[in-house]
Amino acid sequence: MRRGRLGVTSYRLLHAGIAVAALVLAACTASTPPVEQQAAAAPPTIKQAETDMAPAVLREHQRILAAYGGVYNDPRLQAMIEQTVERLVAASEKPDQHYKVTMLNSQSINAFALPTGQIYVTRGLIALANDESELASVLAHEMGHVIARHAEQREEEARNAELASRAITGIVSNPEVGALALAKSKLKLASFSRSQEFEADALGIGIAARAGYDPYGAVRFLSSMEHNSVLKAEQSGAINPAAPDFLSSHPATPERITNALSNARQYRAPAADTPQQLAQAKATYFGNIDGIVFGEDPSEGYVRGRRFLHPKLGFTFTAPEGFALDNTAQAVLGVKHGGGQALRLDVVRVPAEQTLAAYLTSGWIENIDPATVDDITINGFPGATAAAKGDQWDFRLYAIRFGSDVYRFIFAAKHRTSETDREFRESIGTFRRMSLAEIEQAKPLHLMVVTVAPGDTVDKLAGRMAVADRAVERFRVLNGLEPGAKVKPGSEVKIVVE
Repeated sequence: MRRGRLGVTSYRLLHAGIAVAALVLAACTASTPPVEQQAAAAPPTIKQAETDMAPAVLREHQRILAAYGGVYNDPRLQAMIEQTVERLVAASEKPDQHYKVTMLNSQSINAFALPTGQIYVTRGLIALANDESELASVLAHEMGHVIARHAEQREEEARNAELASRAITGIVSNPEVGALALAKSKLKLASFSRSQEFEADALGIGIAARAGYDPYGAVRFLSSMEHNSVLKAEQSGAINPAAPDFLSSHPATPERITNALSNARQYRAPAADTPQQLAQAKATYFGNIDGIVFGEDPSEGYVRGRRFLHPKLGFTFTAPEGFALDNTAQAVLGVKHGGGQALRLDVVRVPAEQTLAAYLTSGWIENIDPATVDDITINGFPGATAAAKGDQWDFRLYAIRFGSDVYRFIFAAKHRTSETDREFRESIGTFRRMSLAEIEQAKPLHLMVVTVAPGDTVDKLAGRMAVADRAVERFRVLNGLEPGAKVKPGSEVKIVVE
């Protein structure tokens, strides 16, 4: 959550789908990141080498940095990745193609490439991988997109789909026929993108294998991403972060994993590496990622259970019982386990001379009930509240002036009652200024590599994790362990620590 990037101009509550969209920012990342991700925050520092980029590429580079928390600086990791890319390039179909890799300071698990060879990989993805072959499979996959010129092909296909859409809209008079034709056009585009992912998988596995990496690293990492995606969905309900994960556009379906396994078998047998070789590969990789920041960067706010803290902006609040929070660049989003309730917090600038009650009724959100507008005070800070009603969702709104900013809370319930209002009011009552001690104690979590001792179990090791919930499942996903798999004494595993 960042100041200056959180506001939206208006919310329309006329339809359930639009109402939910007002709370949850859904986005989809392709191999080339969406142009719509604007950088309204202060521009990131640009290295001297990046000044040689073409203006359009540089603009996209800056937008990517702004959307994904900027550059993650770790010389050891950067050197490892660059060495991996050098090996992959030498074994690729285009060894003269130049690539530049940027690590992104984001917990999301994502990687993508620009057509010019700029490759981006998040620290979240690096932390999830369990050896260099797994990371190499992702980098080689993105190189496959560049080599096959998928971005240009996809742009051309999208342009053709848009032309077809305009023609259908202008010519077809029967709405049902027009809708069917448009649906077929969209399905064709989706199928086209899907085929590109399979092609990039095949190219990437081949590149990795020729470079001397275990081609089954792709299978392992696709499986880990699928497990992580399932766990994330179970934890956060319907939340879709603004900086989406790899699976948003690179779906790790069983079919894709099966295809990756088939591709890998073309190069070597599954058990070609000895347990000692696999252990050494993991140990080398773990030595490089030991200490990497895990999860959110506290400077952009972070979640601890139901509590959200933002040391830089100096405030904290606690969501109602049963809520799971997700901190995105645009807003803090929350969904209650079991569904039926959601929340959104963002920040905007409101003129000092405008009252907050007047702001709530100024048109940024529709269907306000004038009788519910009321001035309030929250822990010494001026605020206002109101209720609004959509077709399928009821809303309780709060605006709190904190320093030069105004924080907007939108609580949504399928059916707003006195009980839900009480829960929302109690949550708002937790909004307060952080103490200096709390700000000083706000430090990021890290990965720590530990050796499994005799008597250690998955449960015991997970119990050492500094996570709020589902520690066992998170430990398994983080270490690529299937359900029921046990840890072996003497082996190394990753845990999350403060």
